[in-house]
Amino acid sequence: MMSLNGSSLVKNSVTGVSRTQSQSLRLPVRRPVVVSMLNNNNNRPERNVSVSVDSAVKEVNAPVAAEVDESDGKKPSASVGGGVEDVYGEDSATEDQFITPWFVSVASGYSLLRDPHHNKGLAFTEKERDAHYLRGLLPPVVVNHDLQVKKMMHNIRQYQIPLQRYQAMMDLQERNERLFYKLLIENVEELLPIVYTPTVGEACQKYGSIFKNPQGLFISLRDKGKILEILKNWPQKKIQVIVVTDGERILGLGDLGCQGMGIPVGKLSLYTALGGIRPSACLPITIDVGTNNEKMLNDEFYIGLRQRRASGQEYAELMNEFMTAVKQNYGEKVLIQFEDFANHNAFDLLEKYRTTHLVFNDDIQGTASVVLAGLISALKLVGGSLADHRFLFLGAGEAGTGIAELIALEISKQTNAPLEETRKKVWLVDSKGLIVRSRLDSLQHFKKPWAHDHEPVDKFVDAIKTIKPTVLIGSSGAGQTFTKEVVETMSSLNEKPIILALSNPTSQSECTAEQAYTWSDGRAIFASGSPFDPVEYNGKVHVSGQANNAYIFPGFGLGLIISGAIRVHDDMLLAASEALAEQVTQEHFDKGLIYPPFTNIRKISAHIAAKVAGKAYELGLASRLPQPENLVAYAESCMYSPKYRSYR
Repeated sequence: MMSLNGSSLVKNSVTGVSRTQSQSLRLPVRRPVVVSMLNNNNNRPERNVSVSVDSAVKEVNAPVAAEVDESDGKKPSASVGGGVEDVYGEDSATEDQFITPWFVSVASGYSLLRDPHHNKGLAFTEKERDAHYLRGLLPPVVVNHDLQVKKMMHNIRQYQIPLQRYQAMMDLQERNERLFYKLLIENVEELLPIVYTPTVGEACQKYGSIFKNPQGLFISLRDKGKILEILKNWPQKKIQVIVVTDGERILGLGDLGCQGMGIPVGKLSLYTALGGIRPSACLPITIDVGTNNEKMLNDEFYIGLRQRRASGQEYAELMNEFMTAVKQNYGEKVLIQFEDFANHNAFDLLEKYRTTHLVFNDDIQGTASVVLAGLISALKLVGGSLADHRFLFLGAGEAGTGIAELIALEISKQTNAPLEETRKKVWLVDSKGLIVRSRLDSLQHFKKPWAHDHEPVDKFVDAIKTIKPTVLIGSSGAGQTFTKEVVETMSSLNEKPIILALSNPTSQSECTAEQAYTWSDGRAIFASGSPFDPVEYNGKVHVSGQANNAYIFPGFGLGLIISGAIRVHDDMLLAASEALAEQVTQEHFDKGLIYPPFTNIRKISAHIAAKVAGKAYELGLASRLPQPENLVAYAESCMYSPKYRSYR
């Protein structure tokens, strides 16, 4: 096998000295160059050279979030530089490090068909089949990308069980990455519930049984002291987004331990499909500190550590090593998204690292942003401003308190009232009843801002009668808690009650769309965390919105990347909410929708990215200078497109 050392890469030659895997060398990872590996006699790659095209064919000066597609003959567009290249350390973190040597060559023939990043299946042209030794390895027919999509959708629709559809999609992702993303982008409303909620919840529960190939990094307690080394084992070096979980609170399903990996994998699929982040720039990670789930511990197919979950100092030290290693290996501007951590860790991690890292908790901040967007939209149907409404939550965990805080922040922004005053518009109910000041000493720290002066109220329906909310928000993770009495009480107090049943998956939703519309005599403005079919009531078809975080986090992440943001600020979340609300048209309102359809999600994401990036520049948190004149157009130009490359 032939290899290229650092100097041969710069010279675009293939005359490097052969090395063994055990040797280490310095590679200038930061500036990839296009390497020509063609034989001068027949313009075909040499058979004996067998390394990934992905290592050899790289874009030069491409937009930061995009992958260059040269099949249309266009030159790669320049990235935004601005002379701040090494101010925050990201270049020194990835340049001139001792790493495992990566051999560079052209994959061809059988190996090319098994490389998901470059495999095109039957779409390889006649010339490509000759040039890359594919002749005879494929049936003679050549089909285009669109026909492949049509065929795959036909096949997926044959499965009646959602988990089977999920497995078919994951198999496709591991076989043909660009076809997977084209399929998802063009059929997003149909496939989103398959690759993410609610089906991903079942996939996590059964992850040990369906696990085939690793799609991310698993870091366990056994790896303490070696996390930086593990990060260097990942083949992609320019990572822009990491989604990490410890699996303790997967959706509304609880502690699934190591098998929570399905969540980071699914989230990052949406970062690419909906937000246009390059697949190679995304890294799913699961931190395995054990599990307290007895069923998992006794399952012979469980793939994680078989021990009780670590906590306290042991847990904190592992997470601190992880956060330090990520910053050292990938730099200051890598986005770390915390996903499905339990309350007692989620708030602490966000608070601890928000001033030192670019961190984002989707359960706390993403959910809050998408719900606030829905509420801003709903005002067009019920009238008034946010300050005119009263909000009652069932559930006071990550999602509930995160949403409550963002609502209070937005009201404070609109009215110039102190945050302590605007919080009094929002009331929360937990498992022990209404959160009031008399309970202050026994409350967890994140609940204390919501302990208002009021008599204790034990029953949820009594809290509704007492507080008289105009907006009811469920984030309890407990299904069927918005009972008929609850909905009827809300309807007796409001002409158009706003009812948001946000808990996932579908089985944990506080009520169904049919129940909300039926029990409110068709007057409710309803949205949910999981999707529901349209409901016909009294001759009218009601289409409920889905308060899905997928509206926010892909565009939010893209905005952080294109601006080179170094920290997340609450004003960025407000900007994302306002940008999403602006995408709801009168046509959508006429159907009762408070969210736009997912069919235009990439354009929606571009608008959100532009608003978030603009806010980063305004706050002085952006590092990609100068600021582009048209941020929406720039965001769209940076988005990854799953078009096939032309391999000549």
